[in-house]
Amino acid sequence: MNSALPKHVKLVEVGARDGLQNEKTPVATDVKIDFINRLSRCGLATIEVTSFVSPEWIPQLADAEEVYAGIDKVEGVAYPCLVPNVKGIERAIACGVREISVFTAASETFNRKNINASIAESIERFKPVVKIAAEHKMRVRGYISCVLGCPYEGPITPAQVADVVAMLDDLGCYEISLGDTIGVGTPARARNMLEAAAKRTSIDRLAVHFHNTYSQALANILACLELGVSTVDASVSGLGGCPYAKGSAGNVATEDVVYMLHGMGIETGVDFLKLLDAGDFINAKLNRTTTSRIGSIPPANRQRPERFHTA
Repeated sequence: MNSALPKHVKLVEVGARDGLQNEKTPVATDVKIDFINRLSRCGLATIEVTSFVSPEWIPQLADAEEVYAGIDKVEGVAYPCLVPNVKGIERAIACGVREISVFTAASETFNRKNINASIAESIERFKPVVKIAAEHKMRVRGYISCVLGCPYEGPITPAQVADVVAMLDDLGCYEISLGDTIGVGTPARARNMLEAAAKRTSIDRLAVHFHNTYSQALANILACLELGVSTVDASVSGLGGCPYAKGSAGNVATEDVVYMLHGMGIETGVDFLKLLDAGDFINAKLNRTTTSRIGSIPPANRQRPERFHTA
């Protein structure tokens, strides 16, 4: 095993927010709560719960307050929620949320179409949000979309990403997630982007968030692990995806990431079979088929990954 690889990787499960928000059919509040509770029993360190955005933007997440109030908060598990503005954090505070996320992009065009603001304007919008979060001792995570490609602008340069990383670092984000929103990255490009980003903040403050449009997500994750990243975003059963990427397979599946990591001897704290059960539950409720190769294996034939052991 490569000695540069981390011994432990923190997984940030985004299926309940990033995944479900893209479902066109309304998902019942009690189903979301049950889903998140099942994820909590898997040993995941971080489970993104919901987003306090306007119901007009994302009707699927109109029940943010009910979902957050209804889930079982397991000790040692973080339950962050996405907020777009001051109104969003005020709603989050009223619910007792302890960690929030803010989001921008490395592409000016994508940012304007997604949140109707330039990159600089989005950072200015977040300043009062972060100030309020600090006053309430809330941690703030930052997301950057389109770090390897944009559906409007095409390829994104590492320098563009690094500039936004510096902005979020200056803003006070404790962690910055680098998102390949349309899944066009390859390992070499992912490494170049990460190397540029790591020059603007500490590598241990960076996370990676890959979509699997061209089946490159696991390879990209491995390339980034080799550079020192130890936080990976993933979505159980590959829930979610970008509506701007035609034919996108969505987020990388958490169970596929866990299988790879455990097979390499890298710990996650996640119970692999319980994770598969959580995926089965939500797939049945959504009447969908998992995009995970492992999740598609019949339960009776599933096995935990064989652990790698050095001689």
